[in-house]
Amino acid sequence: MSADPSSIAARRVLFAERSVDEVQAPTVEIVVPVYNEERALPGCIRTLHTRLRDDLPFPWRITIADNASVDATLSVARQLAAELPNVAVIHLERKGRGLALREVWGSSDADIVAYMDVDLSTGLDGLLPLIAPLASGHSDLAIGSRLAPGSRTVRGPRRELISRCYNSLIRLTHGARFSDAQCGFKAARTDALRPLLAKTSDDAWFFDTELLLLAEFNGLRIHEVPVDWVEDVDTRVDVVRTATEDLRGLWRIRRMKGSGDAAVVIPARPEPAAQHPQAVLAPSSGHDRLRWELVCFAAVGAVSTAGQALLYWLLRLWWPPAVATFASLVVMTVLNTEVSRRLTFRAAATPVRRAHLGAGLLFLLGYLVTSGAVLAFREFNPGASVRAETVVLVVASLLVTVVRFVVLRTLVFRRTAA
Repeated sequence: MSADPSSIAARRVLFAERSVDEVQAPTVEIVVPVYNEERALPGCIRTLHTRLRDDLPFPWRITIADNASVDATLSVARQLAAELPNVAVIHLERKGRGLALREVWGSSDADIVAYMDVDLSTGLDGLLPLIAPLASGHSDLAIGSRLAPGSRTVRGPRRELISRCYNSLIRLTHGARFSDAQCGFKAARTDALRPLLAKTSDDAWFFDTELLLLAEFNGLRIHEVPVDWVEDVDTRVDVVRTATEDLRGLWRIRRMKGSGDAAVVIPARPEPAAQHPQAVLAPSSGHDRLRWELVCFAAVGAVSTAGQALLYWLLRLWWPPAVATFASLVVMTVLNTEVSRRLTFRAAATPVRRAHLGAGLLFLLGYLVTSGAVLAFREFNPGASVRAETVVLVVASLLVTVVRFVVLRTLVFRRTAA
């Protein structure tokens, strides 16, 4: 893994020569990773160069990242760099899109870095909407999404099914809120990106997902842009191998979150604190924060209690009271813990292991109390109906809920002084 030092130096000279009027504008570096793309590269770079020259209102440069090509790609890239202003080349000795982006983004002196695939499957009309929220300080990362409302996508049913299943799996296993992890159209603020790059390790296609999961885990704001996207039928992605590596990557990130290794220190965005949605969602003063947590916890608790009662009522048709109580409590405890971690206490950075260990202990308490209450009720009222049992369960669950709030707030999601 090595880059041409003269290329890096040449890239940095580009931004050093800005006029006084340009100094306040953020600089943008767009990376195009390539491997054996001697035919597609000239058309891509010329089209992109023209669009940036005509439409992007910020100082910019294009960097072609050659991933150890064995054809004439490097030679073609150097010819384009010699012909077109603000175009540079970096040569890497190993393949991998993630490797290329980590290398170029990690050494960039631009304020904003981005990348796109050489096939230009994503329409360039989305480029300025991708850059703008980063330039304004509104967001930390921006991604093109083929699955967001308003996007227009042309691709075969096989790719469509694989993409939707993969992104659904990410949401199921990590609670991700972004809709499309692997669209080759992304940008980020460099100062927010660098701490994340230090935690990434994938050199290939999972790099995109890895970066987004780490960003979301650390509370960064991710902006989605619906894009126009047309499938490249000449794609060289090995779907089976990529899917296998993606599953391994998802498990690896899950372990990093659980151990706390995924946490990083992110510089604050250059905007007033009052403009942050989290300043409204999670007030900084003690009284306002407590009020938010109580209201939110009560609302979630009410839904959870109703959900548990409904689930218990359904399961009780087949199972005895203790088993039905256990199953309903397990389901609602897992869901309630995730909502508490992400919304009520705004503690997404809390290690997952710690959160669920605390929730597990509370689960045991809740199970003992609720099961004991139901069994005691049946002992003293052997002819009671299932509806009466359910009422007893609700009352016991409310008592457990009060204890749960106190323990979660003071122990599991305890705020430490900065």
